[in-house]
Amino acid sequence: MEYTALYRRFRPMTFKEIVGQEHITTTLKNQVMADRVGHAYLFTGCRGCGKTSSAKVLARAVNCLNPKDGEPCNECEICKSALEGSLTDVVEMDAASNNGVDDIRAIRDEVNFLPTVAKYRVYIIDEVHMLSAGAFNALLKTLEEPPKHVKFILATTEPQKLPATILSRCQRFDFKKISDKDIVKNLEKICNECEIQYSEDALELIAELSEGAMRDALSILERCSQGDENNITKEKVKNLVGIPKLEYISGIVKAILNYDVEESINICNRVILEGKDLTNFLWEIIKYVKDLMVLKVAKTSSNIYSDEDKKLMQELVDNTNKDTLLKIIYTLSDLETEIKWSSQKNIIFQVGIMRLCSKENMTLQERVENLEKSIASGKISVSREVATSERKQPQSTVSKQNVEKTVVKKEVSQSKGEDFWQNVINKLKEERKAMLYSNLTNTKAVLLDDMTVGIEFLNGLTSFGKAVIERPENMNELKRLVSIECNKDMRIKIIEHKEEKNTEENKIDLGIDINYIDG
Repeated sequence: MEYTALYRRFRPMTFKEIVGQEHITTTLKNQVMADRVGHAYLFTGCRGCGKTSSAKVLARAVNCLNPKDGEPCNECEICKSALEGSLTDVVEMDAASNNGVDDIRAIRDEVNFLPTVAKYRVYIIDEVHMLSAGAFNALLKTLEEPPKHVKFILATTEPQKLPATILSRCQRFDFKKISDKDIVKNLEKICNECEIQYSEDALELIAELSEGAMRDALSILERCSQGDENNITKEKVKNLVGIPKLEYISGIVKAILNYDVEESINICNRVILEGKDLTNFLWEIIKYVKDLMVLKVAKTSSNIYSDEDKKLMQELVDNTNKDTLLKIIYTLSDLETEIKWSSQKNIIFQVGIMRLCSKENMTLQERVENLEKSIASGKISVSREVATSERKQPQSTVSKQNVEKTVVKKEVSQSKGEDFWQNVINKLKEERKAMLYSNLTNTKAVLLDDMTVGIEFLNGLTSFGKAVIERPENMNELKRLVSIECNKDMRIKIIEHKEEKNTEENKIDLGIDINYIDG
């Protein structure tokens, strides 16, 4: 007996069997029962969510000789012929390979003929966004006013590529991603029917990997069920899909949070030596950091993690903040794009991880927290005498020199201010904005308030330099780069004279306001 893939063997035969799309199937059944089926439909949604299956069920339902509650009986002559693919009145067309004007003209000529057996001639055009502009134009008039015996069902994953003239002529139904819960429930049903042994966490992992696509879930299930042991476990799914061990994923995230470059490279090398796919590995890291974010904010975690894993995750979130996790997610997402288009994936991946582990990428909040921890632990102490004398003065007169005197055990480096600003200047150089870069080489950035960064010109500011910097496009670019470095929307102000710096209140070029309170 010829083998049939699981996703074909268990393709839905009725609207009731279509998982997770009740908002659509209910409407379609009601239209069939009321005999108010439209002449043109557009089914949109992600891959494997039931668009083509719904189109086939609808094509049988409108032609069924014995419909019941809007469902096809799948027993009459018309339904059986449609299921076998021998019914000429139901035409399935793949627009990816039949996207020319001549293909659509052939349909336009055929619609004038009455159906041979069925009540309606139904055209199912899959991946309709692949049609050429000429083919769309040839379809317009027929799609708007087809003969009474013709129905069109268009399916696509990219509706934004369809002309507005096509969209306006169709009843549009948006299929949503199927929930993990519904996918797991369907997988359990199929496993029981096929006598496949499974663990619940394995099916949960398959559902998560499928990203809302039932067809993808069935494909993964099929691969996992074809081993020597007819038993699907979580580890088996990971091995077949190419997902590295969780200890590697959590280990590299811990190394990133601790800025441990050596440990991160060791883990990267082990993953590469095991032959794991770096794209999958990166996807798992992003997902893991996302789960850390959920644990940090909502205090909940996924059931796919063991108690020991959850304990480690709690330790990680206790030693980090939300902004750091967000920055890691965005950086890894950019790295994923770089890897996709690079021929040297291993190098780009390792360099990207090393860049994340660099302390130069610490967020402002991390630096403030580290400073607070250092003060609390005694690594940095505050002179009581200086703090008392400063308290007697108006707070606005506290100068940078007096603040520096309060730190007696640790010299405050200039990396907080100058390296931050140097990153912005280096970005301008990388983006080849030579005019703006050259006028900012001898400048210094200071924080005027929580939302404003001032640019101080150490050698004075010429009228030409001021005109260059104050151009709207240049100010917008500076604002964008500074906001990225500060992790929030910032304003830019030009300080023309060095003396102006000393008149500002509570200003430190580290980008941090520090108030000392005598205990």
